[in-house]
Parts: sequence; C-alpha cells; structure tokens
Amino acid sequence: MASDSSLKEAIEQQTHRTWYGWIVTQQIFWILLVVVLAVVAMMLLTKTFATPQNLFNVTRNFAFVGIVALGMTAVIITGGIDLSVGATLLISAMVTTVIMHAGFPIALALPAAMGAALLVGLINGLLIAVAGMPAFVVTLGMMSIARSIGMVMSNNALIYEFGPDQSILFAIGGGSVSIGGLPIPNPLIVMIILALITGFALRWTRWGRHLFAIGGNEKAAVLTGVPVKAVKVSVYMFVAFCAGITGFLMTGWLGSVTTGLGTGLELTVIAAAVIGGANLNGGSGTALGAVVGAALIEIIRNSLTLLGISTFWQGTFVGAFIVLAVAFDRLRNRETSE
Repeated sequence: MASDSSLKEAIEQQTHRTWYGWIVTQQIFWILLVVVLAVVAMMLLTKTFATPQNLFNVTRNFAFVGIVALGMTAVIITGGIDLSVGATLLISAMVTTVIMHAGFPIALALPAAMGAALLVGLINGLLIAVAGMPAFVVTLGMMSIARSIGMVMSNNALIYEFGPDQSILFAIGGGSVSIGGLPIPNPLIVMIILALITGFALRWTRWGRHLFAIGGNEKAAVLTGVPVKAVKVSVYMFVAFCAGITGFLMTGWLGSVTTGLGTGLELTVIAAAVIGGANLNGGSGTALGAVVGAALIEIIRNSLTLLGISTFWQGTFVGAFIVLAVAFDRLRNRETSE
C-alpha cells in the first residue's frame, strides 16, 4: 500500500511539473506577463493611463493591428509572409470612400471593399501557390501596385465626404457599445469575434491542421494528401479579408482617407505575430498570440507618449521584443531537440 501511495504521489508530482514546465516554456506566457507588468507599471507611474478615455483609445488602436495580425499569423504558420497588407487596407478604404462619396449606400460599399481586398489576396495566393513565386517578392510587388491603384482611385486627394450614409460609417468605425456602463469600441468587438473564430479554426478544423502541416513540412503535407495550393490561396485571401475589414473600420474612425493610410502597417503586424509566438519558419502561431502581440505594441506606443518619451523610440522597443521573441523560440527549440 505504501509503495502504491508513493508511486501515485510521484506520478502526480511529475504531472504537475510537466504542466508547469510546459506553461513556462510557452512564449505567449511570457508575453502576457510582460503585458500585465507594463499595465501595472503604467498605472503606478502615471495618472492618465488607467483613465476610461485612454483605455478606450488603447483598445481601439490595438484592435486594428490585432485584426490584421490574426490573418498574418495564419500566413506565417504556413511559412509565408504578406508585405501587402497595408496597401490592401488602403484599397479597401479607397473603394469604400469612392463609392460612398459618389452617393451610393454603405450596403454597396462594404461588399465592394471586401471584394477588392479579397481580389488582392486571390492574386497573391495564385502567384505564390500556383505559379510558385516567392511570397516575399509577390507581396512586395503587390504592395507597390495596390498603393499605386489607391492613389489613382483618389487622384491622391484627401476624401472626407461619404454621402448620405456617412453617419452610419462613422458609427461603425468610430462608435462603441456600452457594456456595464463601460464603452467598448466597435473595432475591439470585431477583433474579439474574429479572434475566437480564427482560434477555433486553427485548433479544431481541417483547414487549421493543414496550415500547420504545410508550415511544418510542405513536401510531407503534399505526400499525405493536403491540398497545399488551395490552402495557400485561402490563407492569403484570409489575411486580405482581415486587412479589408480593418480598412473599412479605419475609414469610419478617421473620417477621412489619404493615400498614406496603412503605410508601415506590414512591419507592425508582422512584429505583433512574431512577438505573439509565430515562427517565421512556419509551423507555429496562435490567434491569442497575435492579439497579445498587438496589445503589447500599442501599450509600448501609448506608454512612451504618456511618459513624454519620443515615439521615435517605439521602433527600438518593438525591434528588441522581436529579437528576444525569436531568440526565446530558438532556445526553446534547441532544448526540445536535446
């Protein structure tokens, strides 16, 4: 009896150690910890960080990055990359703007904007998956093409009049929903819904399993019957969809659109995905990680502003986090292989 009791206790201790050890080796755990510590530090150092208005701004701003980061994470899981998301966002915003500025209803503008964004993703996917061109080259070229088309559509002019449905557009992108007396920005609600759907798809659907299979070993995925080309096309359309939604929402929030919209978003979104645990070599990444990575970047930006530090330092902090995240991932993989 004594030996059985000792054996049972040893098994329970080993299980506990295994569970605890698994948690602390997950990159998302440490990033979440950094986010919590950053929030606590800012609440202690400033009186303005925890104000309802500032928290509203922080959550709204990081939601825009988080939505696109969800799509980028899916692309990175397959071992790909998309440098055209900022330009895709612009295309979506410009289509929305031009159609509504001409007096057409928002019911027409939204589907048209999403159709334009999905077309960009479809072209990227076909060139990468079917034609076999490198993702870096294709999406870099598309970044230039799509932004140029955006300039042509607007004649490089600022557009701020959106026709009879202007108030509806502003309410969707810049409005909020009150929950328990607390205003929750609409973009945050969209991000949460999309994150739940993405998380479910990555974890529980065949599509999600195919993404990880392709990122882990594409040749092996082909041999096991995974429709690699179709899945790759779908994932580039998915990230384009995320960028399209964000472009539509940002149009309503900003109340105007310029051809500079979305410039530099690619690097921020990739940073959010990598900080959240996505491996640029493919095979790993989570929806939660994308959201947490986006939150950390926005908290850094907001903290620098509140502390009176030049926002020019933002790139330094974000870059440092990217390097640390990749280093942590390499160290973890090395320990696992040993």
